[in-house]
Amino acid sequence: MRSGFATLVGRPNVGKSTLLNAILGQKVSITSPIAQTTRNQVRGVLSKADAQIVFVDTPGIHKPRTLLGSRLNETAADALGVDVTLFVIDATAPVGKGDRFVADLVTSDAMCVVNKIDAADRAAVLTQLSRAGDLGLSEYFPVSAKTGEGVADLVDAIVGRLPEGPALYPDDMVTDVPEAFWVAELVREQLLHVTREEVPHSIACRVTEWEWPRIRVEILVERDSQKGIVIGKKGAILKEVGTRVREQLPAGAFIELFVKVDREWQSRPKALERLGY
Repeated sequence: MRSGFATLVGRPNVGKSTLLNAILGQKVSITSPIAQTTRNQVRGVLSKADAQIVFVDTPGIHKPRTLLGSRLNETAADALGVDVTLFVIDATAPVGKGDRFVADLVTSDAMCVVNKIDAADRAAVLTQLSRAGDLGLSEYFPVSAKTGEGVADLVDAIVGRLPEGPALYPDDMVTDVPEAFWVAELVREQLLHVTREEVPHSIACRVTEWEWPRIRVEILVERDSQKGIVIGKKGAILKEVGTRVREQLPAGAFIELFVKVDREWQSRPKALERLGY
């Protein structure tokens, strides 16, 4: 039996969370086209007959503009130094300064995962693999988190690197994310999809009441104008978000969404600590 931890690191929007969900065969980490969707370490557990991999999804490492951004980078860096590090890059984007900055944070035995090969032709993938080779990492794996291509080979390679040891979690456990955290994340995910570029980084969500099947979720924004955007005309945005979230929860769940202005919460230490960042 082999067991251990594998951390996914990389720039924002390279598909780390989508890859984790593809490996596990179910959604444990929220995704969106917006950078910095992942704000916390999210663990997902893959149990096989002879191995157990505990994956750690991390925020995208970037040049921070707020205290929140700095905290997210620290969260990602704290997850390094485990049994296996998966450095994820985008097959459709040039290998740039951001990728090289992250590459310098990982050790040379890290595995490089070139994701989104479904969105690039063969020649482009080969070019990207060649560019990634200049990063000096140990192995390179072209994969598509969207189609699953190359994912099984990647998992087999990770298992081969794990130390011998017993399972770290029960076989039927796929994530250790608390339910309240998960629901708050689902609300934030759907807000990112619905509001798109208008207020994504200014949104934070937390569950303030849980009396099943009633769940109250507080949505924080930084300005009054953002509050109006999140609520929508006659509450249309909140209604759509609530519907989308309920579709992902057990039948009978009742979601109450409330919007509150918490000015400059991204730059206030106490506000970040209250939200778990």
